[in-house]
Amino acid sequence: MMQSRTHTCGELRLGDAGKSVKIVGWLENIREVGSELAFVILRDFYGTTQVVAETPEMVAQFKAINKESTISVEGTVRERASKNSKLATGDIEVLPTKVEVLGRCRHNELPFQINRSRDADEAQRLKYRYLDLRNPEVKKNIILRCNVVAALRASMTEHGFLEITTPILTASSPEGARDYLVPARNHPGKFYALPQAPQQFKQLLMTSGFDRYFQIAPCFRDEDARADRSPGEFYQLDMEMAFASQEDVFAVLEDVLPPIFAKFGTYSRASGAPFQRIAYNDAMESFGSDKPDLRIDLRVQDATAALADCGFEPFAGNTVKAVVVHDFKETRKFIDKTLADVETQSGNKAYWFRIDENGEVVGGIGKFVAPHKDAVIAALGLKSGDFVAVSAGAKTAAQKTAGVLVKTLGAVVPGHMDKEQYAFCWIVDFPMYEIGDESGELEFCHNPFSMPAGGLETLLKAEKGEIDPLTITADQYDLVCNGVELSSGAVRNHDPEIMIKAFELVRLGEDDVKAKFPAMYNAFTYGAPPHAGIAPGVDRMVMLLAGEDSIREIIPFPMNKNAQDVMMSAPSEVTQKQLDELHIAVTKHEGE
Repeated sequence: MMQSRTHTCGELRLGDAGKSVKIVGWLENIREVGSELAFVILRDFYGTTQVVAETPEMVAQFKAINKESTISVEGTVRERASKNSKLATGDIEVLPTKVEVLGRCRHNELPFQINRSRDADEAQRLKYRYLDLRNPEVKKNIILRCNVVAALRASMTEHGFLEITTPILTASSPEGARDYLVPARNHPGKFYALPQAPQQFKQLLMTSGFDRYFQIAPCFRDEDARADRSPGEFYQLDMEMAFASQEDVFAVLEDVLPPIFAKFGTYSRASGAPFQRIAYNDAMESFGSDKPDLRIDLRVQDATAALADCGFEPFAGNTVKAVVVHDFKETRKFIDKTLADVETQSGNKAYWFRIDENGEVVGGIGKFVAPHKDAVIAALGLKSGDFVAVSAGAKTAAQKTAGVLVKTLGAVVPGHMDKEQYAFCWIVDFPMYEIGDESGELEFCHNPFSMPAGGLETLLKAEKGEIDPLTITADQYDLVCNGVELSSGAVRNHDPEIMIKAFELVRLGEDDVKAKFPAMYNAFTYGAPPHAGIAPGVDRMVMLLAGEDSIREIIPFPMNKNAQDVMMSAPSEVTQKQLDELHIAVTKHEGE
């Protein structure tokens, strides 16, 4: 027996006809048919039930209650004369004998219609999130999230992983995004930081002798919002394995994720093991992205040799990339809009030409391409009816613009995207180092804790000038699904000697390593096992499963794009007394 009710609003069926029941919930709607008849919809977490008032007194009683008030209804179940096959409870209705208001809604007007809240302005939805969540369509994403997390926990436990929680108050990290800092009241001038990830702690657990660790870990980063990234905080399925290789990590996730995507996903198809593996450089060349969407059949081709000297100024001395769409039948208006969208997304202009039914080069930059028609057709494998979108610039810029062309054209040109599936792949062999845009010097490309391929020997060759450090790859990998990066992971650099040498190449010595990562460095000097891990993002995973375009749709209480919780008015000012206790003085910049 559930407290305060005999049944939920989604439970009653035709077999319950004749029963005396008590149901509770929110008064969703009332439809009056004269003064002696009204149809009332009562909604709770589980569904809706129709209540029929058939006396003037009962109709008046319901009319006096504002919508979205919580009420209890006692009455008798009976068969509906006009059934609703779309509702689980559509065969029955409740004839009330007693109605009681449990929590009165004191507002005659709501900020939006509950069942149409997704059509409302996002600022209103976030301000009144508790009303937004009453919408079953919104609520179902949060229920999905709960079920997915439970399934992940069960599967990881079945695979022999222990769920271990790591600290929330920790030391500031010198790498990655900006930290959220927490002043230490008993240590004036010093700060804790909220963890950007449990990275160091999970590696320390491996050094402590734990073999398989996981947690649904909260992570905190002071970074800007995107459609697939929530500002402030997010959750990840954090895992680490001792005495493990890249293959061990792949085997676990390829066993854990496909059943969950098949069970909970919007699409019924999901990649099975083994997932396709694509080297980073190959991904950039073929897809123009290290987050390829394998549902799209378009690919990037190199057109530098064929087009760089065609006389079109933006191509001169630059890398030129092309994306070919066969049997293209779209209009000039469609082309202009699509390429304008690509320019907005990539920040770089894209160009185009076509091969007409006579095999001639026409449209766009056709007049520059036409004199080189035979070489271009041969290089790109063109035929009549083909459309060619082109990007140019420094190699990385040309690749990334071509990548946006692939995703945009694949999504809007019919026949080039098999959308109804979850297509996984691993991106492997990431560069260990890169030249920094601001410094112009060698820097870590991604994770400084990754093991360089070839270990110490490779680093020594780079130090001696025998190989270019930019050619060194790391035992690092990303998991990508439908063009969304779910996770980064790596085989960790667990050897202090290799770690120091890796940092020396970016002008940091042993003292710097000890100062920046004291606990991890010292722990490794006591004998650390080889270990590897990964941390798929729970929020992004559920976003994909729900088929949503915005990550805010699957977070119970999300912040807005400016990292503000408009419902709770956070961030907010605090009292001077609180600031004094923390030894903090707030200063204003000039002009504020």
